[in-house]
Amino acid sequence: MTTTSEARTRRGARLMLNKVPEVTIWFWVIKILCTTVGESFADWINMKLGVGLVDTAWIFTAVFVVVLGVQLRLKRYVPFPYWLTVVVVSVTGTLYTDILTDQLNVPLWISSAVFSVLLAVVFGVWWLRERTLSIHSVTTLPRESFYWLAVLVTFALGTATGDWTLELTGWSPGVSVLLPLGLIAAITLLWKFGANPVLSFWLAYILTRPLGANIGDWLASPKVAQPGEPTGLALGTFTTSLIFLGLILATVIYLTVTRSDVTETYEATHTSQETANPRRERIALAGFCLLAVATGGLLIWAHSQPHVGPAPETDATSTVHLAPGQAVKKFPPAKVDALKALARTSLKDARSGNATGAHAAAQSLRDLWDADQASLQPLDNTGWTFVDAQMDQVLKTFGIDHPNPPMSPAQQEAELNTLLTDMR
Repeated sequence: MTTTSEARTRRGARLMLNKVPEVTIWFWVIKILCTTVGESFADWINMKLGVGLVDTAWIFTAVFVVVLGVQLRLKRYVPFPYWLTVVVVSVTGTLYTDILTDQLNVPLWISSAVFSVLLAVVFGVWWLRERTLSIHSVTTLPRESFYWLAVLVTFALGTATGDWTLELTGWSPGVSVLLPLGLIAAITLLWKFGANPVLSFWLAYILTRPLGANIGDWLASPKVAQPGEPTGLALGTFTTSLIFLGLILATVIYLTVTRSDVTETYEATHTSQETANPRRERIALAGFCLLAVATGGLLIWAHSQPHVGPAPETDATSTVHLAPGQAVKKFPPAKVDALKALARTSLKDARSGNATGAHAAAQSLRDLWDADQASLQPLDNTGWTFVDAQMDQVLKTFGIDHPNPPMSPAQQEAELNTLLTDMR
């Protein structure tokens, strides 16, 4: 879908060429590729490298500031910096939602509501100042600033609503792809009928986030998992990220060479859109409302159906008794050493009264342990289960993955010491 071309400022002075690509099929293809990378690459850095969620968010916030600064300095749309900014924004927006959910334990419905209100505020201020939300009028620095702020919030909103949908329905990533895909198809049909192009664009833009994220989860998730956990094609987050980054690069190179998504090139080879039809716009708006009601009804119905959710919390104390070090005897020493290093860091910070540092190290310990499950558990399922039970006791003292508040430093130290003994 495209939006009405309005490439002039409020005073009629065009200060620079449009900074956003023409909305062609290539725009949507690469946008979905970027959202998939945002999900898989963030997970890989956070979990596989053991950086931790908060530190990963800080890293990508800094990268976002740098690449956005480069993008804002340009006087026209250039494919590589533009789409690099989209990739970084997709990762950053995802991380912000994950922090609210995983670190601050904010319910997804609250995150969805907050980001919806925030996006409405961004659009409201943008409209009041510029009198247009069309991406074909992004020809001044203020408009481009509003545009990137809106993009960032749409990624966060798309992440929250997508995860909330999975939480409500219990659908697998492969099945959950169908909902945003179907909604985007319906929006496209309404746009073809005569719906407001700007509204159609932003609705579809938001929905590409859960679509791309679900595709990424489906490709990366293991083929076999615990009840309530996602399953997929078992490509892993790293392989999925590499595949989609390669596809993004190939597409950007194509667009750079052909310039087919540059507004001026596109307008020279395509006829202009017909003028808006107010009657059709009103009918299409009613169609959007019916679509929203139908989607809500579908989610309510799916939520009421029997489905496997996350396993209920139980006492994870292991009934198996192993000698110190026996549980990790078959595991690669390098992986065990990395786990012990994080456990010692958390223990040291807990003893010194650095609660924030101890919690962050415990979070990184959890992330690394989860990331290594696929490689460690097949080596010794009994040993892995034994350590996993004690790992859960450690996390419980920090209130990580458990509803209880953090326990006393003494309790944290005791469980960490037990874990280190098990991995000796």
